[in-house]
Amino acid sequence: MMIVSTIVELRALRARLPGPVGFVPTMGFLHDGHLSLVRQARQECASAVVSIFVNPTQFGPGEDLSRYPRNLARDQAMLESEDVDILWLPTPEQMYPPGYQTWVTVEEASNPLEGAARPGHFRGVATVVAKLFNAVQPDMAYFGQKDAQQVAVIRQMTRDLNFPVEIVVCPTAREPDGLAKSSRNVYLNAQERKAATVLFRSLSAAKDAFAGGERDARKLRMKMEEILAGEVLARPQYISCAHPLTLQELDIITDDALLSMAVYVGTTRLIDNVLLQQEM
Repeated sequence: MMIVSTIVELRALRARLPGPVGFVPTMGFLHDGHLSLVRQARQECASAVVSIFVNPTQFGPGEDLSRYPRNLARDQAMLESEDVDILWLPTPEQMYPPGYQTWVTVEEASNPLEGAARPGHFRGVATVVAKLFNAVQPDMAYFGQKDAQQVAVIRQMTRDLNFPVEIVVCPTAREPDGLAKSSRNVYLNAQERKAATVLFRSLSAAKDAFAGGERDARKLRMKMEEILAGEVLARPQYISCAHPLTLQELDIITDDALLSMAVYVGTTRLIDNVLLQQEM
């Protein structure tokens, strides 16, 4: 595995990679969810590139940039074992040099849900992903379904800016009890970790209701809210049943839908989602 930090080094090595090239952008502190993306990239592509960059522009005031978990030595060892070709470790100065003033904004897909809860977040996400794509020039880029709105934003940006990149969305990696794997799970104490399963339990209950024929989106939201209310450590920030592409809230489900939520468990903010699909 070749490890580089500058864009010049990256481009020189990238030019020698056999294609297609798969790319997995990460913020590090890797877990099995990240590795599942890497494995799919390795399976589908001749070469695999991974970046680790904790992007400061997607963190708002008071968010956890300074305490975001980091363990570069561990991450490098994990990626080495997955036979990654290039690990790119850009610095903030490389990505945002002095005088930087250019931003990518995806208008409608960025507004609701996470966008409303974290103003400016998706401007940072879209900008950094555009810069990563420009530097790596991948044929395929891999993202997790856990960050469903991020996927919607990146898909829209990729179409709008004519990036010749196929966006591949991989299933959410979960613990045996259903908790979505996340770097932020490390913040949970034992009691909070147990309580955090309420996210997947509430999503699963609504999904079961949908499978049983319920198409009233309001009732599905109420089902999730009811189960979350039963966990004293959980404080929902939003509960959604929306169109999976536009992320506009639904009244009646006539096609596919996305159930999603952001919930504070103790002081840790967790997100999760489940896609509802009509039977063919």
